[in-house]
Amino acid sequence: MNKALRNPLLYVLFVLPAFVLFLAFFIYPIFTAINHSFTSWNGISKNISYIGLDNYATALHDQAFWKSVRNNAYFILFSCLIQVPLIVFFSLLIASVKKLKGLYKTAVFMPSIMSTAVIGILWGFIYNPDFGLMNKVLGVFGIPPVYWLSDKNWAMLSILITNAWQWTGFYIVMVLAAILAIPRELEEAAAIDGASGIQRALKITIPLIMPIISVVIMLSVAGAMKAADIVLVMTKGGPAGSTDVMATYMIRYAITSFRHGFGNAIAVLIFVFTILITAAYQVFVSRRTERIEY
Repeated sequence: MNKALRNPLLYVLFVLPAFVLFLAFFIYPIFTAINHSFTSWNGISKNISYIGLDNYATALHDQAFWKSVRNNAYFILFSCLIQVPLIVFFSLLIASVKKLKGLYKTAVFMPSIMSTAVIGILWGFIYNPDFGLMNKVLGVFGIPPVYWLSDKNWAMLSILITNAWQWTGFYIVMVLAAILAIPRELEEAAAIDGASGIQRALKITIPLIMPIISVVIMLSVAGAMKAADIVLVMTKGGPAGSTDVMATYMIRYAITSFRHGFGNAIAVLIFVFTILITAAYQVFVSRRTERIEY
């Protein structure tokens, strides 16, 4: 057995299937998209004409494209500044309970395993201006109905709240696992020294789980850059493009308008923006978060 494990060919045989799949479903599509982004191909015709950087120039000079970029930025900022603090807060609360901890974990995790289409339809009823729960609550305080999904001032915020509701539970389970892995002796020693619950959370728990919080932020940024399904289900990018994100902008031109070359150019731009954002995060933030050994 040991002699077989020393054979490099054995490792190649194990790695080869995954490597072939990686080439077929990741590397090849990337280079195909880059190639098509320099064309005016409609996705159907056999005739492909190359037009250089015209697709990129068209996108970068289109105000609608930059509006979609701004909306992706809203997703990122909402995730990092509002969703992540709430994730940490609720994780600390669940970790502190003595009974039914499993029930709470299951309850918060449930939305993340539901289909986005179901989530969008459910919250569509909640946001309904005539009989929705949101306006019913506002009516109790004498506030007139709000057109959550048809008013461009509220539509983007409504989608951000819905998206956060769907995925917060998934990240809570990750952070909660990190909290529960912290040795109890650390908090017990701090409690004996007179530290309050808030002080233990700020001085011990949160610093020790910073690596997993960094991972949560990275996953949130990646999810924000590819957000599309929740927007398509709830508003289809409306009203008047106010909730368009880069992915829905791409879908509109690549599929609906049969501008396959232009759609691939948008896909490449999404890829480039995502790489730049994640690389900047790794350089300026993630590397400063040291791995902690207990």
